[in-house]
Amino acid sequence: MQLGFVSAILPDLGLEKVVDFAAQEGFACVELMCWPPGAADRRYAGVCHIDVNRLTDPEANRVQKLMKDSGVSISGLGYYPNPLHPEEEHRRQVVGHLRKVISAAPRLGVRILNTFIGRNARLSVAENWEVLRAVWPDIVRHAEKEGVIVGIENCPMLFSQDEWPGGHNLAVSPAIWKALFDEIPSPNFGLNFDPSHLIWQHVDYCRAIREFGKRIVHVHAKDTRIDADKLYTHGILGLGWHIPKLPGLGDVNWGQFFAALNEVGYKGPVCIEVEDRAFEGSLEDRQRALRQSKRFLEQFV
Repeated sequence: MQLGFVSAILPDLGLEKVVDFAAQEGFACVELMCWPPGAADRRYAGVCHIDVNRLTDPEANRVQKLMKDSGVSISGLGYYPNPLHPEEEHRRQVVGHLRKVISAAPRLGVRILNTFIGRNARLSVAENWEVLRAVWPDIVRHAEKEGVIVGIENCPMLFSQDEWPGGHNLAVSPAIWKALFDEIPSPNFGLNFDPSHLIWQHVDYCRAIREFGKRIVHVHAKDTRIDADKLYTHGILGLGWHIPKLPGLGDVNWGQFFAALNEVGYKGPVCIEVEDRAFEGSLEDRQRALRQSKRFLEQFV
């Protein structure tokens, strides 16, 4: 396994400085964000360390040389919109950009594109499935043509009580993963696995690794702490009782987690994803968060 980080936490650094930081701190890889430049509609969105709209052949060669000279690899390209957005024009735009990121990957020597399946939070799973069938098979066929593997992250993207229980992403549970892989059985379609999102759903993340290990193509290392007092006050149907934390500061048992990854033969990237508000006060805090997470995870990787 290769230890890296998700570049979304360093939006104020350009690509060269992100890579320099990764090299200086001894990271093996980095997942580079490829959002279209512009305003973000949520935290960690809108970060663009590679602009695929301006990726000429000379620029692609320059990026490949930068990575080779640094000794840091690109674990995957990241773009996390909502491809099943209820507004058709928005959906068309994000799917169009998603296809561009997929096409950019092989030009950069990258095999993996990480994203979300998406969801219309107002519709049932069955109703969303009809839209999924109209959108996703074509995206996966495009990935197959480009020799790229799509890694679907399992974050529910649930931000407010009004969205309960749907959120903005379908691919949140083992039952839905199984249905997705039955619907789209392509080997170019897999999981970008994050245990933190399973903690608060009370899903056994080690069992999930053992069941879906062959489908895991990329891993995010993020923790979650359950606030027992808030859970008591608001109940499981409330929000705000699960808090993103750095690895080692939450409720994930990282020894068991990595044991399960080893058991299924996973040998790919493990990228630290910082969403811990206690470490977001400054660039220095966010860099410190990456250093601290790396020191903790090195005992397992």
